Amino acid sequence: MSKHGTIRRYTLEIEKIRRGQFPSFQEIKNYLFDHGFEIGDRTIQRDIEQIRFEFGIEITYSKNKNGYFIDYENSINIESFFRFLEIVNTAELLTESLKESKDALKHISFDTGGGLKGIENLKPLLKAIKDSRKISFNHFNFHTNKTRKYSLKPYLLKEYQNRWYVVGLIGNLREFRTFGIDRIEDLEVKPETFKVDHKLNPIDMFEKTIGLVYSYNTLQNVILSFTPTQGKYIKTLPLHTS
Repeated sequence: MSKHGTIRRYTLEIEKIRRGQFPSFQEIKNYLFDHGFEIGDRTIQRDIEQIRFEFGIEITYSKNKNGYFIDYENSINIESFFRFLEIVNTAELLTESLKESKDALKHISFDTGGGLKGIENLKPLLKAIKDSRKISFNHFNFHTNKTRKYSLKPYLLKEYQNRWYVVGLIGNLREFRTFGIDRIEDLEVKPETFKVDHKLNPIDMFEKTIGLVYSYNTLQNVILSFTPTQGKYIKTLPLHTS
């Protein structure tokens, strides 16, 4: 089976477990069958193991409930995983539609363009982050209208409003800098590695931030008010995970 088919199967399994209130193994299997996947028990067991190994998502069996659930406390970056599944499955569905009809694009309206610029840098940037290797690049600054060369210790790739950014540290500074990959040129992954400071976690930093501009000031509670109709939209597409 193709990688897309495997990811689609992962999505259905996660979907059933999230919504099924401790579904049994057979209920998960039946759900997959209803969506076109006729597979054996061993495949589902292997999927659960692979989801844990590849993505850090802990799917656990509850003896008290006689069913499976997602152990959120022991799972890693679970919201990023759900977003990943959303992106992959959307791409797969669109690809299938285009294969069925070349005119499919006539009936699809995308958001404003520009999100793909610099996308070729995603793979080397991700590898540099995983291997803790320094990078260098030229970056164009919208405020100064100038291009400057940087050397960076990359910690994180972040998506925001259909654009990608690399977050990291410069030199011995302990404050993270964010660079849009659409404005990065001449990217070079250095053979030189760096020691990751585990006391600094940009994911934690962005958990309390809307957008890309963050502050180390004291957090404040903000109460937003919406009409009942507006509230329905906000609930289905929150401004922030909080």
